[in-house]
Amino acid sequence: MVTPSSLRRWQWITASSLFSGYAAYYICRANLSVATPLLLAEYADRGLNKEGMGLIASAGVATYAIGKIINGLLSDRLGGRPLFLGGLFASVVCTIVFAVSGSLWSLAGVAVFATAWAANRLFQSCGWVALVNIASRWFPLSRHATIMAFLSCSFLVGDAVARAYLGGVIRLGETSPTLPYLNDWRAVFWIAGGTTLLIGFALVRLLKPDPSYVGAVEPEANPVNLYGDDGQKPQRKSLRQMLAPLARSPLFWTVCLTNFGLTLIRETFNFWTPTYLNEVAQLPPGLAATASLSFPLVGAVSAILAGVLSDRFSGRHGRIMVPSICGLIVALTLLGTVDLTGKPWAAVLLLCFVSFFLLGPYSYLSGVMALDIGGKQASGTVSGLSDSAGYGGAILSGYTVGLLAERYGWNTAFLGLAGVSLFALATAVIYWRLNERQPGRATAQTTSVHHVPSLPGFGDGTPPTDAEDL
Repeated sequence: MVTPSSLRRWQWITASSLFSGYAAYYICRANLSVATPLLLAEYADRGLNKEGMGLIASAGVATYAIGKIINGLLSDRLGGRPLFLGGLFASVVCTIVFAVSGSLWSLAGVAVFATAWAANRLFQSCGWVALVNIASRWFPLSRHATIMAFLSCSFLVGDAVARAYLGGVIRLGETSPTLPYLNDWRAVFWIAGGTTLLIGFALVRLLKPDPSYVGAVEPEANPVNLYGDDGQKPQRKSLRQMLAPLARSPLFWTVCLTNFGLTLIRETFNFWTPTYLNEVAQLPPGLAATASLSFPLVGAVSAILAGVLSDRFSGRHGRIMVPSICGLIVALTLLGTVDLTGKPWAAVLLLCFVSFFLLGPYSYLSGVMALDIGGKQASGTVSGLSDSAGYGGAILSGYTVGLLAERYGWNTAFLGLAGVSLFALATAVIYWRLNERQPGRATAQTTSVHHVPSLPGFGDGTPPTDAEDL
């Protein structure tokens, strides 16, 4: 058996490995958004416009949504580690394939990019569901909201760092007379793939599937999970046994519907922000890509704050989610009505407001809520199905938003998103009421420790009692 201090060290290693690994996934995901202005410039005379780029993005989101279902189920059957690492290395391969596929444009047009990107997003769908599965085995209930908020920052910080890193590559090509080849979308993809590959090699040694690999005992799952005592330990069940409790749960369906709306909005800004800042705020492509990192960075602060507050409220996530979505509606309405032409600082400020009110509640949906509902039995499945519903909505973020922006302008597109956020608000209110009335919640709150968890001591979920713990 390991000592408490050794267990905490391994929890930190696991949390850091999951954080850096999922951030690495985003290097091979944010690259298309960063490179979109360059692709539009190079292929404009061959028929590629925002509608075409939106089609490429939507094809990727469609396969991502399908992959979430498949890989969510696989993560609970095969374990999170092989899926997490396998998806990461497969994404690297697909990124390199995209980089060399431009030479085939004359044969297949936009379809060649759409196919390569769809394959990449299919393998990318392994990452988060596998992460949730691993987290369900390593971290105690009293820290669930905080640790999942911390891990949610992996895709926010990873997105921001990827945009700064890859945007910096483009800017170096724009300004350096000796490195003009870096101002090319192909260089963006090659560098993204190579960087992610190096991170993947480091994780092979560091990431462990569960505490038993270091001689420790797994913490208990949330006692109000839908699988009861079965949710306290992973075990093989039939597909019907896995899905039936979810199909009967109104709480699960409200999570899926809220995810539908918020993921649509998030994916819109993930993909289109550099293009919007380039066209409306009139920033050059490299600077637009770099400025777009403000969106995920502000979101990371929001996610951590939301996680800590949720643990203060003993898992009453609705108390944070509903007011946040109200703020999101206001921010999107302002973005859709204020003229920001040639005003980059004002545009970035409003984007930050959208991010702050969006990404806090978004971080709950496929993270701590999946742990609450699925326990150790089906956390990956719940996360995958919830995310699949979200990315079903996000399919509209590529082609539909691109179509609206191309034909009616960006203001119309943003006002449409404000309407989507009204739908998300309605489903979040229903979730709030159901979650507060959930049978057994009082028992779960008693089981969970009533103190604000601090990231430095994960342990077994008990309060710090000595100087080392503090």
